[in-house]
Amino acid sequence: MTTRSHSDRAIRRTVLALAAAGLALVTTGAAIDALWLLGIGVWALIAAMVIELVYRS
Repeated sequence: MTTRSHSDRAIRRTVLALAAAGLALVTTGAAIDALWLLGIGVWALIAAMVIELVYRS
């Protein structure tokens, strides 16, 4: 079993928090028909994916 360093866990926690916030914003924006919330949520999800891809490479 491999142990994860503190920075690995911090990045993972950041990505998960950003993705959860983005998903919540997308859901809320779609529910109340607010395109600006939907847009912010999509950008948060994109940022989470980019951070994950850059950090893992």
